[in-house]
Amino acid sequence: MKALKREKRLLRWVYLLCLLLFTTLGFIEQPFDKFALIMGVVLCILIGYSHFVIRRFYPDGDKFILIFASVLAVVGIAALYRIDKGIAIKQLIWITGGIVSYILIVVILPDLRSFAKYKNLYMIGTLILMPLALIFGTELNGAKNWIIIGNSISFQPSEFGKIALVLYLASALATYENKNNFKEDFIQLWQPALVAGVSMGCMVLQRDLGSALIFFGISITLLYVSTSKKKYVFTSLGLAGVGSVAGYMLFGHVRERVMIWLDPWKYKLGESYQIIEGMYSIAAGGLFGVGLGQGHFQSLPVKESDMIYAVICEEFGIIFAIGLMIIYFLLFYRGIRAAFVTDDKYSQLIAVGFSTMIACQTLVIIGGIFAVIPLTGITLPIISYGGSSVLTIFFALGILQKISEEA
Repeated sequence: MKALKREKRLLRWVYLLCLLLFTTLGFIEQPFDKFALIMGVVLCILIGYSHFVIRRFYPDGDKFILIFASVLAVVGIAALYRIDKGIAIKQLIWITGGIVSYILIVVILPDLRSFAKYKNLYMIGTLILMPLALIFGTELNGAKNWIIIGNSISFQPSEFGKIALVLYLASALATYENKNNFKEDFIQLWQPALVAGVSMGCMVLQRDLGSALIFFGISITLLYVSTSKKKYVFTSLGLAGVGSVAGYMLFGHVRERVMIWLDPWKYKLGESYQIIEGMYSIAAGGLFGVGLGQGHFQSLPVKESDMIYAVICEEFGIIFAIGLMIIYFLLFYRGIRAAFVTDDKYSQLIAVGFSTMIACQTLVIIGGIFAVIPLTGITLPIISYGGSSVLTIFFALGILQKISEEA
């Protein structure tokens, strides 16, 4: 009962946040923009109904996963509505599809333990999806990681490849046995290491360095969790260092990203224009922001996806933006918690893998916006515009919910 009361209390705060944001968006335009308020009400109904279904028919498990994801969805759609109403409407459709997939995973999928045997199928899926954009892709914003079909359909195969990679690594490493013998360990680990290496190599060739970092984070985390051997982690870090140096020497786009990162102000009117504009937006917002509707981010490139966090910092302030990072941390925590409450190793590794995927994606894009690391063009989970990303994240969250239900 205490958990239910906490959930209802949090949901009321989510509804209040949603209605306040979209009512404010309505007052920005004169006369009052009624459609903004309709968007807010629709979003509240969607969140409330989805929580009711999960709570009513599947009372066990962690319901806070969906609540924290809902907070991010509300902020994301509100920020996108401020940027472009058309994009916000599309994002609402994607969020709806994501929540539907979330519920279907919980309702339809049988016990996840039974899926551990499909290791080869996951491997084939991973090896097909990762190089797909290299063969059929179109270059956008410097990266060849999009497949465009006709005038209206576009997607990133690497987004779905992340799911396949986590499922494969979890099934491959779930059977690992510590025999204190390097030869035996090599026999057990060479195949997942090769698949992970091929996946990262494909991302580097596609100039999708952000996804390469995410794949590395997922792989090294699952390696350590499954083997508990630090020497393999340090070996992987060493190989990654060698690969990074080789990539810097071989690929011009890698050198350009590092060059911009080291001295963004030197190239402020050229290659680093996006980073500098993002810094201006963050600085303009200060601690408390300039207010919803008062920002001047029109010249900020790719503000609806890569740089949406800078837009939020400008209008809502850095304190609010840090609050969003705390929400991401809580989402990561609930995912890791699901791994602790189940005794099935395959389910544990899936939970750790998907939680790490969300955490790495968040840290890589925010770190790039603040120039802590080179900026890479990936989305901020759930908040940024992007159908492939939204569906992938909600699929991962649905699996985490399923694991918590089965524990």
